[in-house]
Amino acid sequence: MDSEDIDLEFDVPSEHEGKRADKVLSALCSEMSRSRLQSLIKSGDVCLNGKPLKTASLKVSEGDVFTLGIPEPVEAEPCPQDIPLDIVYEDDEMLVINKQAGLVVHPGAGNWNGTMVNALLFHCGGSLSGIGGVIRPGIVHRLDKETSGLILVAKNDYAHHSLGEQLADRSLSRVYHALVTGVPMPLKGAVDRAVGRHKHNRLKMSVMSGSPRQARTHYHVIQSFGEACSLVECRLETGRTHQIRVHMEALGHPLVGDLLYGPQPTLLKSKLKKEGYSSEIIEKVLSFPRQALHAQELECVHPRTKEMLSFSVEKPDDFSNILELLNKSI
Repeated sequence: MDSEDIDLEFDVPSEHEGKRADKVLSALCSEMSRSRLQSLIKSGDVCLNGKPLKTASLKVSEGDVFTLGIPEPVEAEPCPQDIPLDIVYEDDEMLVINKQAGLVVHPGAGNWNGTMVNALLFHCGGSLSGIGGVIRPGIVHRLDKETSGLILVAKNDYAHHSLGEQLADRSLSRVYHALVTGVPMPLKGAVDRAVGRHKHNRLKMSVMSGSPRQARTHYHVIQSFGEACSLVECRLETGRTHQIRVHMEALGHPLVGDLLYGPQPTLLKSKLKKEGYSSEIIEKVLSFPRQALHAQELECVHPRTKEMLSFSVEKPDDFSNILELLNKSI
């Protein structure tokens, strides 16, 4: 096991006494798939009491210790691609991009091409390579694929470090607008609930995770559409994966159009119908093709000049149109 590998350690509790090693390991390390664990066992990256586990069916005892060495992933270098970008601001240090919904930020499984990183490498002539890592060159923070709006990119190591520090100390301000089901009460407040990987669905995050990280979202209701929906401003204090989507779901007001955390269509339909919306408008709201979330505002200190920079972009047409429909007389 390489000393530079990432180590995980698990003690075998009494309830797993006498069970197969692979099954116990799967129970203790629930965030990793069984096939991934089997692969680690075969490659000699799983040890039991300090010795490589060679037999998956070996029976374990209370107090035995599993150690996993997880090799760092080998990163494939993205290639530059001529993909249009909506550039809000650019200088020698940084860019601010207005990302369209549907654009993946950085390459990953199933999305090795056509990402914002591919577009940035083309736009910057490859000069971003390696800044912040091969897979995420220059990316200071991320947006989900279907979230639109402002995202910050560093063009050199100095800028990446400076902007990264602002993100870490929470001085980098990010404001989102979300269309949610129902009306949060109180109309203004904060959600202070830790977020981590969902215990049973690895695609989701949850406030009921077994490995949570502190997360805080400040919100206030900008406009309500009866009791059916409301437009909510969310200001991030932390930046966990899916944070706003998870926190709004935890409040009982999931985002319209969110297939992963969103409301049951029958519930939203019932709320809209109760407010007197027409069948046509109800159908358009129910068929909104993405989570209704837009990164509206961004504020940071310029890495070199130390000037405070503020940016704001209008909502894209799909978001604006759905708000216009909800504003129509009922």
